[in-house]
Amino acid sequence: RHGARQTLETGRENASERGREGIVTDNDGSGESERERAVPGRRKARHAPSREQEKRMPEERPAEIDPGAAKAAGQANARAKVVLGSAKVNNVNAASAVQAPAQVSEEVVEKCINAIRFLSIDGVEKANSGHPGLPMGCAPMSYVLWNEVMKHNPSNPKFVNRDRFVLSAGHGSMLIYSLLHLTGYPLPIDELKQFRQWGSQTPGHPENFETSGVEVTTGPLGQGICNAVGLAQAEAHLAARYNKPDCDPIFDHYTYCIMGDGCNMEGISNEACSLAGHWGLGKLIAFYDDNHISIDGHTDISFTEDVGARYEALGWHVQHVVNGNTDLNSIRDAIAKAKAVTDKPSLIKVTTIIGYGSPNKADSHDVHGAALGASEVQATRDNLNWSHPPFEVPDDVYGAMSNVKKGADIEDAWNRNFKAYEKKHKQEAAEIKQLMAGTLPTGWAKVLPTFTPEDKGVATRIHSQTMLNACASVLPGFLGGSADLAPSNMTLMKAFGDFQKDTPAERNLRFGVREHGMGAICNGIALYGCGLIPYCATFFIFTDYMRASMRLAALSKVGVLFVMTHDSIGLGEDGPTHQPVEHLASFRTMPNILTYRPADGNETAAAYKVAVENRERPTIIVCSRQGLPNLEKSSISNAEKGAYIAQETNSKPDCIIIATGSEVADAMAAAKVLEGEGKSIRVVSMPCWEIFEEQSAAYKQSVLPSSVTARVSFEAGSTFGWERYIGSEGKAVGIDSFGASAPGPVLYEKFGLTKEAVVAACKDVMK
Repeated sequence: RHGARQTLETGRENASERGREGIVTDNDGSGESERERAVPGRRKARHAPSREQEKRMPEERPAEIDPGAAKAAGQANARAKVVLGSAKVNNVNAASAVQAPAQVSEEVVEKCINAIRFLSIDGVEKANSGHPGLPMGCAPMSYVLWNEVMKHNPSNPKFVNRDRFVLSAGHGSMLIYSLLHLTGYPLPIDELKQFRQWGSQTPGHPENFETSGVEVTTGPLGQGICNAVGLAQAEAHLAARYNKPDCDPIFDHYTYCIMGDGCNMEGISNEACSLAGHWGLGKLIAFYDDNHISIDGHTDISFTEDVGARYEALGWHVQHVVNGNTDLNSIRDAIAKAKAVTDKPSLIKVTTIIGYGSPNKADSHDVHGAALGASEVQATRDNLNWSHPPFEVPDDVYGAMSNVKKGADIEDAWNRNFKAYEKKHKQEAAEIKQLMAGTLPTGWAKVLPTFTPEDKGVATRIHSQTMLNACASVLPGFLGGSADLAPSNMTLMKAFGDFQKDTPAERNLRFGVREHGMGAICNGIALYGCGLIPYCATFFIFTDYMRASMRLAALSKVGVLFVMTHDSIGLGEDGPTHQPVEHLASFRTMPNILTYRPADGNETAAAYKVAVENRERPTIIVCSRQGLPNLEKSSISNAEKGAYIAQETNSKPDCIIIATGSEVADAMAAAKVLEGEGKSIRVVSMPCWEIFEEQSAAYKQSVLPSSVTARVSFEAGSTFGWERYIGSEGKAVGIDSFGASAPGPVLYEKFGLTKEAVVAACKDVMK
């Protein structure tokens, strides 16, 4: 089987070797596959082969290789040649290559790597839940990265110029917890013992809001690498805006990411990585943990593409470290070469053994998503010569891996540099300070215009464009764009150009038709910190493509603005494929996200004000395609309460009509009809349920008095959820089917979204 496997791998490599930079070739002449040599201990079949496969496979024999032999194999690989094929890649001088710290011996380095492995093993074992295989395989590259390469300060995890690290393969979360603990972050060993337990700082997947030092929330595969693209974009943008030739750089760091086969299978990663290649994000370096195992078994049952060739086609610089298990020098060399390529993001494919060191489960799906079990844990300890009990780390490992002093020195040097910068560039320094503090300019919301009924009514997407450009004029961290719909979403900032490879200081982001990746990239920009406020836009219907990213924005507590236009069947002729129906109801059920559907210019201004000021929860601003009149009683102060009285006959209504967005004006027209028949009617505009629920009980009672049970809701969307406000005796006027292709006014009439329908519903509930 191994011979057949090696033939497959060799064929794939040979097919794409031409023009590839950094393919490490095996020169030891043994005739064995690298993976056979590197697995310490016995191997199990990854999945049951078919009879035809069995006929083609050579007889499989257990590998009897101890750690010493594996290390020797790694040293052989370290002497392997590197094939250089890209004329654009600069050669790396030996002096500039990443090197192990002189004071750390090879023996201690090996102990550090094994400490990472066994903290991960022990955490998963104690929880009897988790994924030990990835940390065991990724420990060597992670050690080099965290202890020899990255600039970071464990005493200040928010140090602005730190290198960012994203574990896109978030299921291997014990890896990052082990690294945080060993390098000196405020994550004590007792927290590692509480992996996946209630109230711990070590949840099942990394969560930026739970664990200091975790940059982004990952777990849904592919999201993390997209967040990393956002982090790298933010660095490139801020560096272009604020770095000056007469000072050392203020923004000058790398974004590193570890991703796996699953991340590369998910389509979202291709969306974001395509854009990263287009943007030329040279300070983004991704490590692809090429371990060939997924939950179902070996990846050759479903995933046989040449990932490196794909990334080359996306405009990335690609290298391959053949032995990521023991060959630290090749890992160091690959990182140095990646840093030397400044005009492309880099992918370093690192072939590893999942569960490295486990005699009976390494290189199998058995080690992917379950604890090893007590007997296999002991066998692994014996196999890797690790004599320490669970959660015990030798002092020399702590001494070698602590980054506290080094990190503090790095930040102190940056602070000195910033003081020198401030003397020469006072205005820019003041702006940077404000961004780093995360504060908004005093009185910033005064730039938001207000409207009266005498002002011409336009679509709320037009009002959104007005507000967006007003925000851009006073918020230095405001940036974003659309998924190839800027002329329809109205989301271009007129005072700025496009962020591109050659113009990274600009603030309009052209995402192309990549909704899902767009959302995740914006999450990364927001999680960068430093006062950046990203927005992204598409048609409301296409939130179906990006819902996972929007949910992660809510979970991660980041205030991304999601500007969504074409909000209902009112968009008309494009038909039901483009007409959202259930979407408002759907997002209202999502925790920690605001859904605003404004009815006019003032409500749109309020939506932007609330969205910008909410830095720990995202906001969806849902805008109309059709023109809407400006309401007499609308105002920013009213609309930012979530609901208010837009019109009433008197203070003792017979019936209350609650409406949102484009239906508010029609609700008011229906009220006039009923008033003509002697009824007292109150119309409530409710642009945001979530904000209304946060108001005082007295305010809510003043808007929706419990004494009035005759209530009607009116919204061009699903009626699901409206019983919360209309009660068991109320009626909901909406649409609970898909739409159709026809002009918007025709659709409103055919689906019963009319003032006549509202009048009839009010009469029913007032009987």
